[in-house]
Amino acid sequence: MSVSIKSAREIELMRAAGKILEKVHENLGKELKPGMSTLDIDRLGEEIIKSYGCIPSFKNYNGYPASVCVSVNDEVVHGIPTKKRLIQEGDIVSLDIGVIYKGYHSDAARTHGIGEISQEAALLIERTRQSFFEGIKYAKEGNHLHEISNAIAAYAESFGYGVVRDLVGHGVGSRLHEDPQIPNFTQKSRGIRLKAGMTLAIEPMINAGRYDVVWQEDNWTVVTQDGSLSAHYENTILVTSGEPEILTLSGDSSFRQ
Repeated sequence: MSVSIKSAREIELMRAAGKILEKVHENLGKELKPGMSTLDIDRLGEEIIKSYGCIPSFKNYNGYPASVCVSVNDEVVHGIPTKKRLIQEGDIVSLDIGVIYKGYHSDAARTHGIGEISQEAALLIERTRQSFFEGIKYAKEGNHLHEISNAIAAYAESFGYGVVRDLVGHGVGSRLHEDPQIPNFTQKSRGIRLKAGMTLAIEPMINAGRYDVVWQEDNWTVVTQDGSLSAHYENTILVTSGEPEILTLSGDSSFRQ
């Protein structure tokens, strides 16, 4: 395993990529409404990404055909946008987006409720988001990687949720997926020691039911095996000598609880 430590210049480029991606999410999230197709969402997302002078990280990545992963309800991740799939009142929609700015990637995901959603769905979205913040309490130089994993799992499982095991977070930088892999479920080992300058995409994927998932026939879309709802929350963070810096969430680019 080779985990890159970013230089000051690389960190500045990744900060810029992160700020742009945050704006992309904000702008696209505001446009979601019942009756939109998931392809409409993808096309608008790509337009917004390009308006900032960036390249979509995901389009054609290992053959993925779109710029935005749009996953609805029981779809966990990597939903392929189509003109036939229309989002409806009460749906929850996860948008996973990456952008490339001057050769560096940022990666972030948000789950949105469409119109009025159930209390179950609202709690799942909020608790998935909070599980990220529970995890990054441990994203400090000198700590071990799996302290992040264990904190995410302990928080999510306290509500009886299933923490997806077949998909994990990852390092990010000049490549979309770098070492290390970052599980969201409980680990027996401590994992690598964290060092300042590491840039990590931490992304809890939490199911309202069991953790088991299956791949659809398109070989991309991952769904919950039991049909339960799933939520996804992700940010790109920078490990520092103090609190972690969240590169894709400003207003408080540094850590908050």
